[in-house]
Amino acid sequence: MVESRPTISLLTRTHLMSGFIDQLQWLVTMSKLNFHLLVITLVGLWGIHLINFVLGYRLNLLGLLPRETPGLVGIIFAPLLHGNFSHLLFNSIPLFVLMNFLLLDGLANLIAVTIIIALFSGIAVWLAGRKALHIGASGIIMGYWGFLLLGAILSPSVLTVFLIVICLYYFGGFLSSLLPEEGSSWESHVFGFVAGLVASYFHLQNYIAPYITSLISS
Repeated sequence: MVESRPTISLLTRTHLMSGFIDQLQWLVTMSKLNFHLLVITLVGLWGIHLINFVLGYRLNLLGLLPRETPGLVGIIFAPLLHGNFSHLLFNSIPLFVLMNFLLLDGLANLIAVTIIIALFSGIAVWLAGRKALHIGASGIIMGYWGFLLLGAILSPSVLTVFLIVICLYYFGGFLSSLLPEEGSSWESHVFGFVAGLVASYFHLQNYIAPYITSLISS
């Protein structure tokens, strides 16, 4: 006995393709709207780095130093500081792309997710990280990646699957950064990634975003 294989009708395939095209067009439109904010953010990071460079990287003293009271300021400032121009350049590209994806749910969503990841990963690194100066936005980037990855798994759609395929293709190497590596703040990567997963699973941003929205609109 030969079982018949389920088939998708031409009408269904056309509907799915039409829906995908509509969502893709929406993504392009929103990305254009987000472009200026993303550029301003990156210009700000590069501006901070130029000042840091002129000062002989003295601003890096504001980085995160585990289990040292002065190192607590690094929970806030460490993601804004980088060791050199190459470090910032390699963080700028994924930061631009992943921030754009998060902005699809609004500016308040991006800010809320960033706050959660920065605080969770920063505190965790301060408590359990190596005795070294931790700087760079890579922990935030890993948090964004974890947040988007789990979000697409929990709430799949044509668009989210498309976005995750892009993330996995271009940023799949991020997984290797979760392993211990000399000269890299891999603890920030791990705790940032975990923070993103936790925030996505429990929708923690929904508890903060309304307050941020009210602040922005006021």
